[in-house]
Amino acid sequence: MNIPGLTTAKRAGGAIASRRILVHGSSDGAAVQATGGTALLIGVSTDIPTDNGQPVDVIRTGLAPVEYGGTIARGAPLTADSQGRAVAATLPVVANTYIIGFAEVEGSEGDIGSAFIAPAVLAVPAE
Repeated sequence: MNIPGLTTAKRAGGAIASRRILVHGSSDGAAVQATGGTALLIGVSTDIPTDNGQPVDVIRTGLAPVEYGGTIARGAPLTADSQGRAVAATLPVVANTYIIGFAEVEGSEGDIGSAFIAPAVLAVPAE
């Protein structure tokens, strides 16, 4: 199920594939495809791929379709892999890991799943 909420327009700071997790670009109003979970994850691109410099719609709230980059269990917190696909954020985290939200459905690599958008950071516990 996918019920997108707030969708904002940004300018692509590079090529962006469809249904990928995005981060802020290098300037205000820009977005780029995530390359991991070490930066704030801001949303998910729609089903329309975007070229560098072109407008890109970013789903910021609600339920969004996202491509899975591995095996995902329903309810798992989701972060980004090197290609901007959703992967399970597993503990213990190596460093602070940002998540885009939580998986609504289970799936495998290449599946189009559903993410409940709830950006957050999983912090490494103090010792």
